[in-house]
Amino acid sequence: MKAVPTYIYKIVPSRFPPPSPLPDALPVSDLDQRDGFIHLSTSLQVPGTLNRFFAEEDKVYILRIVYSSVESKIKWEDSKGKTAGGVGEPNMFPHLYNDLRLGKSEIESVVEWERKPNWDAAIEKATEDAWFIY
Repeated sequence: MKAVPTYIYKIVPSRFPPPSPLPDALPVSDLDQRDGFIHLSTSLQVPGTLNRFFAEEDKVYILRIVYSSVESKIKWEDSKGKTAGGVGEPNMFPHLYNDLRLGKSEIESVVEWERKPNWDAAIEKATEDAWFIY
C-alpha cells in the first residue's frame, strides 16, 4: 500500500468555471453523473489526465481537495471504475462516490492553468509554488 495523499485533484474545463466563493456543492459533470462517481487524480496522475482528456483545452481549473475530507467516500479504482486497488497505487484513481458532492467543505483552493504550449509549464510553476504537491 502506498502513502495516503494529502491532496487529490479535480480538473474542470474552463467553460465551467467554479464560482467564487465556492458553494456547498458544485455542479456535477455529465461524465461524472453518467459514471456514478466523481473522477479525481493524484498529483502524479494529473499530467497524464491533462494530456489524455484535456489536450484540446486552452485553460482548466484545478481544484485541490483535502484528501482527509473525502477519504471515507473514495474508492481507488482503474479509470473506468471497474477494478479496485489500494490507496495511491499508480494505475488506481481516487473516485468519489456517495453523494457526488464537492464544494467549499472539501475544496481547499482553486487555480487556473493555461496550456502554453503544453501543460508542462503550468505543472512546473504549480510545483515550484508548492501548490501542486507530489
